[in-house]
Amino acid sequence: MNRSVAAGLWLLAGLLLVGCSTPLTPDKFAGTGYFDPVAFFTGHVTSWGVEENRDGQPIGIVTTDCVGTPTGPHSINMVQTLHVDGKTQVRTWQFRQVGDGQYSATANDMDGTAAGTVSGRAFHWTWILQTSPGNSLKNVTMDQWFYRMDDGAVMIRTIVSKAGVRLIEVSEQFEKRTS
Repeated sequence: MNRSVAAGLWLLAGLLLVGCSTPLTPDKFAGTGYFDPVAFFTGHVTSWGVEENRDGQPIGIVTTDCVGTPTGPHSINMVQTLHVDGKTQVRTWQFRQVGDGQYSATANDMDGTAAGTVSGRAFHWTWILQTSPGNSLKNVTMDQWFYRMDDGAVMIRTIVSKAGVRLIEVSEQFEKRTS
């Protein structure tokens, strides 16, 4: 068997293994405290972060300004103003707890509903971002992990992908503002 055929078979075997793997869950963080995303994003929250390309090279700075207003005991409307390399985008979230450690959300530029799970200090969800509303071919998947730190800040790691291919990764630190 020539090298290119052998390499192709190894690649196919690897893809099959990845496709059959168990989805990641935040269970590793059970018993490490508790993170309530609704409570954290109620009020004024800001962030600073960096976008990286597929090679891990920084390609942009991301900042956000979020204001969450309670709409019930376990739900908020949040207006998030994102600034990415001189461009501003406003995302309006409706975010709520739907069960023990279970959360859901919709947003003005989201396709469908996001559903997420909290375990200890970690929260994980995946959702579809409409990068060009009305053109589903341009939608991308947002896979987000939230980690509450000891000082109350929240680190968020986002993997943006299309058809399973990683396009961009974003790391941000979110902090509650008291004023």
